[in-house]
Amino acid sequence: MPFKSGFVAIIGKPNVGKSTLLNAILQKKVAIATPKPQTTRDNIRGILTLPDCQIVFIDTPGIHKARAKLNEMMVKHAYDAIRDVDMLMLLIDGTKPLDSADRVIINSIKDIKVPKFLIINKIDKLQKSELLDLLGGIDSEQFDEIIPVSALRSRNIEELINTVKGYLKEDVQYYPSDMISDYPEEFMISEIIREKIMLNTEQEIPHAIAVSIENIEHKKDVDVINALIVCEKSSQKSIIIGKRGEKLKDIASFARSELEQRLGKKVFLEVFVSVEENWRNKKYQLANFGYYDKENDG
Repeated sequence: MPFKSGFVAIIGKPNVGKSTLLNAILQKKVAIATPKPQTTRDNIRGILTLPDCQIVFIDTPGIHKARAKLNEMMVKHAYDAIRDVDMLMLLIDGTKPLDSADRVIINSIKDIKVPKFLIINKIDKLQKSELLDLLGGIDSEQFDEIIPVSALRSRNIEELINTVKGYLKEDVQYYPSDMISDYPEEFMISEIIREKIMLNTEQEIPHAIAVSIENIEHKKDVDVINALIVCEKSSQKSIIIGKRGEKLKDIASFARSELEQRLGKKVFLEVFVSVEENWRNKKYQLANFGYYDKENDG
């Protein structure tokens, strides 16, 4: 039996469940996911290897109207992912009607000559009649497949995978069979810390922070990690640290617990907080955090 493989980009508005869908497909947490929009800031590859095929799913930042250079970079990353993929999945929130933002994305991909799937998420929150009403307002001719799923409840995920397999072409295996993502260790660590900040803070804090891994020292029985949280205002720094440092201790504790599970060993995590005003609009800072590539600016 010939081996098949392919690359599939998952695109859509913020907070429709792209990262949750990727994790459901892989049955393992690869991308951080929170209830807050714009959680994903960069393209993340999740690799599903089966006996007869390998599918590389690319989770992308939510496509939205950008108001800062960081947001511009996020949207650029999403559209960059569309290039050179074998399939496109547009994910929408089935609990909400298609709006102008959805239609902008649909219009932007209409001339791309690869199979396009419309994935309707959150069907666990819909009555059958509501799903039928939603389907009635969709131009099905714009998509090769329309598949309702619940990423959170892992409903119809196997059907989705099998449908993708039907569009794969004979090709090489790009990644080792035991590899589920290709991002570096530092990225994984910084994302887990950022997720814990997002889950434990409110207001503008989640979108005003970045995490930099300053140093990792691998010892026999413990990994020593030094991380820096960067925010934009002194008031944000105070919120992240909390009274008597309790908030920062909680964030570090939650992050350390997950990191120990991921790394399979004890972790000593030391976290600091600094202020860099308006970093989201400074290209050199975006480059430092890995959100901006000078060589591919355009």
